[in-house]
Amino acid sequence: MLGENHLLTHEFPEYLSAIIELKSTNKTFCMLAKRYHELDHQIRGLEKTQVPSSDAFFNQLKAERVNLKDQIYKLLVAHSK
Repeated sequence: MLGENHLLTHEFPEYLSAIIELKSTNKTFCMLAKRYHELDHQIRGLEKTQVPSSDAFFNQLKAERVNLKDQIYKLLVAHSK
């Protein structure tokens, strides 16, 4: 969906406290979360402004966001055990 909210706290509300903690204590998590946020912002901007971009480029951005989301989820689960 265009303009859909993909903030980590929206995607993983059950891990809110872990997200907050890991952002300040885990350098890897912080780096992944920052890149995820940058990509999400870029993707949402392209969707909202309908700036012309190739499908391949747009799909590449979305694939990277999904990959980051998977990595972030694994860290959240590991932290919560």
